[in-house]
Amino acid sequence: MTRELLLWALVALASKAPVAMAPLAVVFLSRESQGGYTLGAILASAYVLGEVVGAPLLGTRLGRGRMRPQLSAGLMVGALAFCALPLAASAPSPVLIGLAFLAGAAPAACPGGVRVMLTRLVADDAVPRALSAEATLTQITWAAAPGLVVLLSLQVHPGAPLILGALLAAAGALLVLRLPEPRVTEATGRTAAPMTRTLLSGWPVYLTSAAAMAMLATAELVLPALLEDRNVAVGWSGPLLAGFALASAAGAFCYGLRNWPGSVRVQSLVFLAVTAGCVCLVAFLPGLPGIAAGLLLAGVFQSGVMVTRNLSLRERLPEHAHAAAYSVMYAVQGVGYSLTASLSAVALNLATPSVAILGGVALTLLITAVSAVAERPSVPRASTESPAFAEADHGP
Repeated sequence: MTRELLLWALVALASKAPVAMAPLAVVFLSRESQGGYTLGAILASAYVLGEVVGAPLLGTRLGRGRMRPQLSAGLMVGALAFCALPLAASAPSPVLIGLAFLAGAAPAACPGGVRVMLTRLVADDAVPRALSAEATLTQITWAAAPGLVVLLSLQVHPGAPLILGALLAAAGALLVLRLPEPRVTEATGRTAAPMTRTLLSGWPVYLTSAAAMAMLATAELVLPALLEDRNVAVGWSGPLLAGFALASAAGAFCYGLRNWPGSVRVQSLVFLAVTAGCVCLVAFLPGLPGIAAGLLLAGVFQSGVMVTRNLSLRERLPEHAHAAAYSVMYAVQGVGYSLTASLSAVALNLATPSVAILGGVALTLLITAVSAVAERPSVPRASTESPAFAEADHGP
């Protein structure tokens, strides 16, 4: 840990916390308004759509110039949009939808940009540990966010979580300017391909990441119906999901403690298969203890999937494309989650919650098989080594 890494951790926390709080915060903001929960769901969807649109559009610009001012500007615009939502709570719905979209779109390049800044602050052999630390911080943030939103909304004011998100985003916008500017790498020689073509070459990694997110979205979104189906209080869904996030944080921390055998591609496939098996346990094990055991185990291994996918993308693409590629992967994950939400609703109308979960797992494994076959021929030879000993910045 150095001063720069501690400062990076503050920037990461300030940029991640508003994202984790936003969907639930807009629901609580509008639940007592004329639009009620319906408007809240629309605002949450608009926020996610803003992230999906903004991440690739803004992320592709990060490698073309100075990164810090772009990230700072995105966070500041996002902070203004967050602050405007509770102040304009009585405005017409189109205005609120536009503000929610802007709040999601403006800082959408930050996850990819902040991740690249982290990998440039550490030596190449420390990148797996650094990304594990980032995943740990992310999961802890997502575990704490729902409870914080509920507390502030009910005990302070319905708009208080959004005001807090605005303050954090503004703080992140100022702190990111104090970090060292990442070196600009130019595409030369073999890597001098158009950025669009370079980014598209990473599609198998994007697809697997979306598949992993979709599988977990199935478990999360079907969980309340599953609890009701088994005569368990729906109120347990909150603690169970918080436990899942904390288990993911613990899994990410454990992954960074040592070097694991095999390439990151193989590790990712193994972690994904084990996670799928754990999610299946949620559908088969009886009662609350069975559901909790399946979710906790799935959380431990799911974090390994996400860390190794980030490492795989880093190995697959040249250095100048990393920031844009992380942003594209972030957007694809959002698309996977959104589509899974729609499919889960359809599945619950046609089958039991357990069958819906198993269907989501089966679809995930099918997508993973397709991406694994597509990814194999172009994996660099050096990536068959352990991440700590392989070169981190290979070209395709």
